[in-house]
Amino acid sequence: MDTKIRMSAVTVKKLPGALGLKRRRNFFREMEDCMSVDRPRVVLDCSSVQKPNRALVHLLLRCLEEAMKRHGDVKLAAVSSEAKAVLEHSGVLRLFDTFDTTAEAVNSFYDVPASMVPQAFVTGGSRQESENAT
Repeated sequence: MDTKIRMSAVTVKKLPGALGLKRRRNFFREMEDCMSVDRPRVVLDCSSVQKPNRALVHLLLRCLEEAMKRHGDVKLAAVSSEAKAVLEHSGVLRLFDTFDTTAEAVNSFYDVPASMVPQAFVTGGSRQESENAT
């Protein structure tokens, strides 16, 4: 069985510290460029977020929506406890995978889910190896 999984690069974007209307618009325009691929994979570095609010929640949801339209995903990294509380209170946190560091978030895109691994690899070897063992 020849199964090939095409994977695009992972894009890491740092969220701006202050999320005024103009900054949100500019950031989302930049995100649209990252989303122009099939199956976009994006990590949002939240380490600079100073005051999490509804504007942040809305921006994150828009980013996730755009990624999902293209069968992609957005993951969050370095989310402060204050930001986590706001996202949890709004019910949005459960929609995102969150990681302590951007490196962990990027690496999570490269973990192959068990459902994608061919059964021959899961069972531990070829038929010939099984016959030789008996």
